[in-house]
Amino acid sequence: MATMIEAGRTSEEVRAIYQDHVFACIKPYYREPIVMAEGSGTRVRDVEGTEYLDLFSGILTTSVGHCHPEVVERVREQAGMLGHTSGLYITEAHAIAARKLASITPPGLRKVFFTNSGTEAIETAIMIARMYTGRTEIVALRQAYSGRSMLASGLTANAAWRPLGSLSTGIAHALAPYHYRSPFDAPWEESGELFAHDIEDVILTATSGRPAAFIAEAIQGVGGYIVPPPGYFQRAAEIIRRHGGLFIIDEVQTGFGRTGRWWGIDNWDTVPDIMVMAKGIANGFPVGATVTTDEIADGWKGKTISTFGGNAICMAALDATLDIMLREDVPRRATERGAQLRAGLDALAAKHAWIGDVRGLGLMQALEIVTDRRTKTPDPGRAGAFLEATKAEGVLVGLGGLNGHVVRIGPQLLVSAEEIDDGLARLGRACDRVA
Repeated sequence: MATMIEAGRTSEEVRAIYQDHVFACIKPYYREPIVMAEGSGTRVRDVEGTEYLDLFSGILTTSVGHCHPEVVERVREQAGMLGHTSGLYITEAHAIAARKLASITPPGLRKVFFTNSGTEAIETAIMIARMYTGRTEIVALRQAYSGRSMLASGLTANAAWRPLGSLSTGIAHALAPYHYRSPFDAPWEESGELFAHDIEDVILTATSGRPAAFIAEAIQGVGGYIVPPPGYFQRAAEIIRRHGGLFIIDEVQTGFGRTGRWWGIDNWDTVPDIMVMAKGIANGFPVGATVTTDEIADGWKGKTISTFGGNAICMAALDATLDIMLREDVPRRATERGAQLRAGLDALAAKHAWIGDVRGLGLMQALEIVTDRRTKTPDPGRAGAFLEATKAEGVLVGLGGLNGHVVRIGPQLLVSAEEIDDGLARLGRACDRVA
């Protein structure tokens, strides 16, 4: 029996089937979307065999590269031994994965609840925060993205990702710590305190004054890789705790060494009360996790279960992925390759005035595209043209930002120096195409 790839369908034929049967609200990149067929490491190929250098990693998810042989082998071995059991039974794979994950989380965060996605991990975090504190109100950030469920879309503060507005009550949004577009006339080093003060203002004016939690991405992903200024999270944690709430950090995109530290929040020397993670946790297998303290975890008094959470096959993928990350010291690699990538992006910005800002940490870097640097007016048209140009140059990147005008770059964590140089050369040619 022929596999789907061996059936000989062209990209055009597959796109036609896709458009006929898949919800139109899912919008793949490019005027003619790529139909991917296979991948290895940092490279993928479409059904015609065209190769692309992947600098976006399936939205920062194939953390140790496409089809890493160790992950593939561990998954194959587990699939041949035991697959699904549900959370009603214990498997060794589930227990060992939880212990291994807890070994690298910040001090005190050692109880794990596995789900299937970042959305579910965030739902779990908000529910446990509300049960533990006996409160309901949540403070989130503008330009945040938290997922596609009713609650998660209510936490999200980006109109394009909130088709129904917010049907969730008790959520208030503070200013994103977005220094490039700051309303404050203050230097980078001093603006963290000003942005954090807005959290307190929101608590005192838009809530009852008794919030259950403050939730934030360590670096906003969909928002355009917004990196908070120094001191921001230290003050944010102090403020929410002083008002009796918990500090929840979203590490779905920033976790597992991506920023040069094991966790994005480590860059602010702050330990949260609850962490959520997904994406790169299992190199593309569907795993989300909520991690917290024993005391907070014990605050969940009702019955609950995740049918597929802790699935043995996905746990095998997680276990193998963490083994590779630990052995390869991915925070160090992200720091080294991130510095190389940043230097190349800074050089592109020096050449092209429509690159208004270069920002990020480690292997999570962004270019903000503007009409000119004086007005900082977002230029989504040029950003879209740039995306098409990168496809023509055989390199994959992403877009983000409130106006879809921020280029997002996040290669797999084992990317080589040669691949970074190759990617920068392709990005440079793409810049020249739209200059």
